[in-house]
Amino acid sequence: MPATCPLPHPGRVTARNPAQYWSPSRYSTADAAADPDGLAPLDSLQPPWPGHVEVLGGHEVHLRRTPGPGGATPAVFMHGLGGSASNWTDLAGLLAPLMPGVAVDLPGFGRSAPPPQRVYSVSTSADVVVALLEETGPAHLFGNSMGGAVSILVAARRPDLVRTLTLISPAVPDLRPDPRRVSDPRLPLAYLPVVGGFFRRQLQASTPKERAEALIRLCFADPDRVPEHRITQAVTEARERGDQSWAAEALGRSFGALMQSWLTLPGRSLWSEAAKVAAPTLVVWGAQDRLVSVDRGPRLVSVLQRGRLLVLNRVGHVAQMEQPLTVARAVVSLQRAVERGEW
Repeated sequence: MPATCPLPHPGRVTARNPAQYWSPSRYSTADAAADPDGLAPLDSLQPPWPGHVEVLGGHEVHLRRTPGPGGATPAVFMHGLGGSASNWTDLAGLLAPLMPGVAVDLPGFGRSAPPPQRVYSVSTSADVVVALLEETGPAHLFGNSMGGAVSILVAARRPDLVRTLTLISPAVPDLRPDPRRVSDPRLPLAYLPVVGGFFRRQLQASTPKERAEALIRLCFADPDRVPEHRITQAVTEARERGDQSWAAEALGRSFGALMQSWLTLPGRSLWSEAAKVAAPTLVVWGAQDRLVSVDRGPRLVSVLQRGRLLVLNRVGHVAQMEQPLTVARAVVSLQRAVERGEW
C-alpha cells in the first residue's frame, strides 16, 4: 500500500471585501498564531490575484503573483486542460504567509498567447515553466491535471529547480472509454475528420454560462457547493476565451498532444518520466474524479522515488478548488516532514 499524508485538521473560513488582496502587512501575528500551520484565513470571496505578461523562453505568458515573505522558496502553480491560473486563487492565498506564489497561464490558455509556432504539447509547456524557474530559482511545484503532467516533466528534467512537488489529479495515462469524462458528449466528435467542423460550430454556439457550468459539473464532485461568485468568475473567463481566436485550437491541439503522450512507447512515457522524479512528492486525488481515475494514484506513487498519496472523499478533479484548506494543510505536512528528514 502507498504511504499516505497525515490527515489534515480543521480550519476556519472568513470573508473579506472582494476588492482587496492579501498582503504581508495585513496578515497579523494574531492570525498566524491562531492557525496551527501558519496559513492565511480562507477568503471565499478572494478574486483572482493580479497578473501581468512576461516573455519566458520566447513565449508571452500571463502570470498571477501572490505576495509572500521575502527570501522564502516560492510556489509555482500550473493548471489543467481548459483551466487557467485563477484555478489556484484559494490555495495560493492560504499559503501566502509561508511562500510567495506564481500561477502560470500555460501557452494558449487563460490570458497567455498561443505558442509562436502553434506547437501545443506537455513538453512545450514544461520548457516555459523551466524558463520561469530559471528566473525565480528553485520552487515548490504544483500541478493539476495537465499541469501535473507538465510538473512531472519539469521535475524529471530539472531536479535542481524543484524543492517539492504537489500533484493534484495529474493527467497520467488513463485510456478508459467513458463518455462521462467530457463536459459535452459532442466534444470527442469535434475532432473527427469530415464531421468535426459541424460539431465544433455547435459547441462554439453555446453560451459562456453553458460552457462554464458544463466544466464545473465535470470537474467538481458536488457542483452545488460552488459559490455563485465563483460561477460568475468562471463565466467571465469563458467569455474571455470565446473572444480569443486561438482558444479552440489550444484546447483541441493540447488535448490531442496529451492523448498522444499517453500512447507513446513505455521508455518515453509519462510513467518513465515519473520514475526519474527525485523530489519529495505529494499526490492528491479526489475519490470522485471522473476525468482521471483515482486508481492511477497507487501506481503513480509506486513509480515516484519519494511519493505519498492522499485520497479525498467527496472531491473530484480539482481538489485545490474543492478543498483548498485540506490541500494546504497537506502541503504544510509535506514540507515539515521533508525538513525533519521523514519523507
